[in-house]
Amino acid sequence: MANLLITGGAGFIGTNFVHYWAAQHPGDGVIVLDALTYAGNRSNLDGVAHEFVQGDINDTALVEKLLGERGIDTIVHFAAESHVDRSIAGPDAFIEANVNGTHSLLKAARTAWLDTGTGRPHRFHHISTDEVYGSLGPDDPAFSETTPYAPNSPYAASKAASDHLVRAYHQTFGLQTTVTNCSNNYGPYQYPEKLIPLFIRNCLTGVALPIYGDGMNVRDWLFVDDHIRGIELALANGRPGETYNIGGGEELPNLTLIDTLCATVDRAFADDPSLAARFRDAPAARGEPSASLKSFVTDRLGHDRRYAIDHDKARRELGYDAETRFADGLAATIAWYLERPGFA
Repeated sequence: MANLLITGGAGFIGTNFVHYWAAQHPGDGVIVLDALTYAGNRSNLDGVAHEFVQGDINDTALVEKLLGERGIDTIVHFAAESHVDRSIAGPDAFIEANVNGTHSLLKAARTAWLDTGTGRPHRFHHISTDEVYGSLGPDDPAFSETTPYAPNSPYAASKAASDHLVRAYHQTFGLQTTVTNCSNNYGPYQYPEKLIPLFIRNCLTGVALPIYGDGMNVRDWLFVDDHIRGIELALANGRPGETYNIGGGEELPNLTLIDTLCATVDRAFADDPSLAARFRDAPAARGEPSASLKSFVTDRLGHDRRYAIDHDKARRELGYDAETRFADGLAATIAWYLERPGFA
């Protein structure tokens, strides 16, 4: 039986992880630590066995207390500011949460598990992003774990800094750490500021779909369930001190993704005529294409052109591979939001 501290467990990926872990490992203790900022929602965890603590990862004393009193042996660290646009408008919050917050957790873990602890087996698992590697050209090989870091946004830079801190605490102090760098996640519970949930909502409410630049920026899309399995495998099979890339194997230009999303929404309305009465402002309710809402806007500052993940190391060492085709994951995601139109 393990005792896990899940930071950011009321956010998008953390919520999905808590649901999965409670179902797959019912004997484990699950403590969620979340500050409940704008993107966290405690009701996401309704019906799931866990202990909830509202608090800030920068409160090192609180984290030390939790690690000691709850006998925690595993930290799974999701808590982060993650929206690139917000990092451009206000970088300070990203430094505070992603850099200082991660360092606070590392200090607490070192104290509890190494300095004053028993030296018992432990794991500090840090969830990061492919954005730390920068931008790829159209013919460049996909990011691997040996790709040099070259972050281009304040968000990416803050995650790169946190990755380096995690590595340093393993190399210097012997903390048993692993890091996973994932590609673009999508799925249930994602706050509607990111592309897929935002565009689903806009399609249902008849609001323009703002497309940056020429819409040809390429991302590798990862269904959140596949990501969660990758984290589980890293916890079980990952070598301490190692980093593993977790990808979806689905590189798509934004325009292709948006057209697919619009067509999937239109198909859902065609298959279920009751949706027209529930979402009267949707173009699809009038038999019009959701793609009519597309609107090109000024490109984002420093917008990375292409991301792609090579997860061969995770395949070899962890037994990971993505299982969800993008079309299937997107349809499941749209169906989830159609049942929860007020989700925010």
